[in-house]
Amino acid sequence: MSDLPSASDKRCPQCERLLPTTEFHRNRRRADGLAFYCKSCAAARSEASRRKRGISAPKRAPVPVPTGLKWCPDCGDIKPLEDFPRTRKASGRHSYCKPCHNVRGRETVQRLYGGTREYHLRRRYGVGQKEFDELLAEQGGVCAICGGADPQHLDHDHRTGWVRGILCFNCNGGLGQFRDSPTRLARAITYLRGTTWQRALIHPGVYQMRSPTRGRRPSRLS
Repeated sequence: MSDLPSASDKRCPQCERLLPTTEFHRNRRRADGLAFYCKSCAAARSEASRRKRGISAPKRAPVPVPTGLKWCPDCGDIKPLEDFPRTRKASGRHSYCKPCHNVRGRETVQRLYGGTREYHLRRRYGVGQKEFDELLAEQGGVCAICGGADPQHLDHDHRTGWVRGILCFNCNGGLGQFRDSPTRLARAITYLRGTTWQRALIHPGVYQMRSPTRGRRPSRLS
């Protein structure tokens, strides 16, 4: 009888046993599609790692959980699967229900970034509150466009992601409505100056499009 391993066997480098592939967890990132260590060794290594880091063992539901429901370790309630956020993990759902998941998220943001403001700035723009305050000081503490006091919106180039300045709510929204297009903004300026074609009242209920440079000024409607 040959001692060579079969195609359905794999040797665990931890316990050095030749085991069936069913004794290994799945891992799509590895060439053979299997975890490096067998299930029992992987569990032992995870437990040792948790103890080293001072992390307690995962909590288990005190009672059997029916199909279609899930137990939340934080609040201790058994809830429908829809009450748990989706995830790409094999289970398809996070370990904690949506309210508990949100609380944990806020706690993490507070611990790592000192608050949601810092988290938002770094995640979206790559700068922190310190850089924001420095840029605002360079602008004299006012909106970079209208000069209004206490602007709070960090403006950036949507193509490159580069930060351009700090604007007030109205100016920031205005650039967005004009899609950051210099051409659109130039046309808007021309329009406001009254140098574009306008509708002129030439008879009650009758209008004609005229250019201010060629015809008379449009009549003022009563």
